[in-house]
Amino acid sequence: MSTTKNKKIPTELGTENIGKLLMQYAIPAIIAQTAASLYNMIDSVFIGHIPNVGAEAISGLATTFPFMNLSAAFGAMVGVGGATQLSVRLGQRDYDSAKNILGNLVTLNVIMGCIFAGVSLIFLDEILRFFGASETTLPFARDFMQIILYGNVVTHLYFGINAALRASGHPKQAMYATIITVVMNIILAPLFIYALGWGIKGAATATILAQCITLIWQTRLLSNPNELLHLQRGIYKLKREIVSGILSIGMSPFFINAAACIVVIIINKGLRSYSENGDLSIAAYGIANRIQFVFVMVVLGLTQGMQPIVGYNYGARRHDRVRKALMLTIIWGTAVTTLGFIISEFMPETVAKAFTTESELIDKAAWAMRVMSIFMPLIGFQLVTTNFFQSIGKVNKSIFLSLTRQVLLLIPLLIILPMFIGEEGVWYSMPISDIIAAMLTIVMLYIQFREWKRESNNL
Repeated sequence: MSTTKNKKIPTELGTENIGKLLMQYAIPAIIAQTAASLYNMIDSVFIGHIPNVGAEAISGLATTFPFMNLSAAFGAMVGVGGATQLSVRLGQRDYDSAKNILGNLVTLNVIMGCIFAGVSLIFLDEILRFFGASETTLPFARDFMQIILYGNVVTHLYFGINAALRASGHPKQAMYATIITVVMNIILAPLFIYALGWGIKGAATATILAQCITLIWQTRLLSNPNELLHLQRGIYKLKREIVSGILSIGMSPFFINAAACIVVIIINKGLRSYSENGDLSIAAYGIANRIQFVFVMVVLGLTQGMQPIVGYNYGARRHDRVRKALMLTIIWGTAVTTLGFIISEFMPETVAKAFTTESELIDKAAWAMRVMSIFMPLIGFQLVTTNFFQSIGKVNKSIFLSLTRQVLLLIPLLIILPMFIGEEGVWYSMPISDIIAAMLTIVMLYIQFREWKRESNNL
């Protein structure tokens, strides 16, 4: 039997004011996610200003996005699945299970990180060509991804442990971990890229080294025996029921990231096939995508703050608190993506100039930002609701909403529209899928609210 005396247990999740809780948990996660997105964007900025090869290097970096999404898919399957399981078990006061979930999360990240890196390194050039790299951009993409893959286990553990810190009542520590990584990367990247002359290899080296330093700090935090959840002997052996629970819940974020990988591959191939200058169009997409990514990551920070609140209260059968947390997160998420819409529509040239000095690329990236952001305010609502279903264990609904925009809508549009209107069809496919996916999300959320209302009436 587990002893919980003198251990820190996050019971405030079931008693504290929802608005205060959401700020307490979401703001650190938002800061962490914003920092993470800025740190990715800063890499692009540094790479884009490498003398003589900046535009080609950015295009090469853009062809690695599917790789990064695919790696993130496996990491999220374990990290998000494990964090959700932790929150629910803490809400149910099943502390023994929560400890074993933490250990299994660590073990699964090591296993998946090694397998993914090993297979990818063997077929690296073939995969990058499939992702849209040309003979001009392949060397840049290869140089970047080789180093990223060598450090893949560190990356998986870094993100997985951060998810566990948030779920176990330590959102500030999770925020600090990301900030440390960002600061270290900002310091190391220009040193390695410019001073040492390592170019795009320097950007990748800075990323992995920064994560490695932070992982050491995270491990020390989770080694505190005074915490209810901490790294200890006897929790790392994989247990079938825990692994099954983690992977089943984690399937939703896995499919989100895997679908994003497929989408980026199709976009890159479409731009290469239908554009007069495929490398330029792919570079423009890389810039525009990075800008949208910043605001999406802020919303994901909100959902990470929402997740332990919703998971705990759903486990405790407090549906009133679950609804309040959801609605407040939707309002905040929509506000964030509306800000992204305003910036992308009214000042895209200013943003693009941060990545490159080449006028043709600036014009192309600015146009791309305007088109991609037409229905951007709706993305916040759609992301929050999708992650809400995942947080309450409604995995099938979360997966359906995740795949609706990426697979059921966007991929067919990316294939069909360019046949009729050329390259513009690739760009306009994205906002069209946004508006249709948002409408379907409204329907799904309405159905969930009706189910809860019937349950309340039957009590």
